[in-house]
Amino acid sequence: MTQVSRAKLPVDDLPESQIAVFRDGITGAEHAALIVGAFGGEPPLVRLHSECLTGDVFGSLKCDCGPQLKAALDIIGAAGGGVLLYLRQEGRGIGLGNKIRAYALQDRGLDTVDANRRLGFGDDERDYGIAAAMLRELGIDKVRLLTNNPNKMAGLEGEGVTVTERVAHHMPTNPHNADYIATKKARSGHLD
Repeated sequence: MTQVSRAKLPVDDLPESQIAVFRDGITGAEHAALIVGAFGGEPPLVRLHSECLTGDVFGSLKCDCGPQLKAALDIIGAAGGGVLLYLRQEGRGIGLGNKIRAYALQDRGLDTVDANRRLGFGDDERDYGIAAAMLRELGIDKVRLLTNNPNKMAGLEGEGVTVTERVAHHMPTNPHNADYIATKKARSGHLD
């Protein structure tokens, strides 16, 4: 993982911020880190956010990704600083086309886990080693992680980044994503 560029990025309602872009030397994929404010030598508040075109850009109600992204930025800003990693791992790492295929299977009654399995994927194909490599490039080896996903904590810890604290990150449900959220808890082990 190599940092290829970095610049100031003023963001609405956030302290002074910078964006850094990293390129995966194997896949060529580019991932971004939004470095917000200052964290004064303490482990920064960090959010790992996987790309979600449907939720982040179009405001899909099928997931909680868009609200999670906005809330994470608000929480990091209110804390005075932290880092949001925007990981190019659409659809829990299965890609946009396959995610939409999984949506079609969900429209026929499968949950997220079973839809991914029907397409030949695991429950979650994301690689948190990418996030760990980005953090190390930023000189960060200890974090306070904003998540409800124990796989993110284990993934960072397994790559040598210490999670000093898990900060819960809850979003309200809506009629379109209530089953999705319930599946994350019941089948993927997400925490409260």
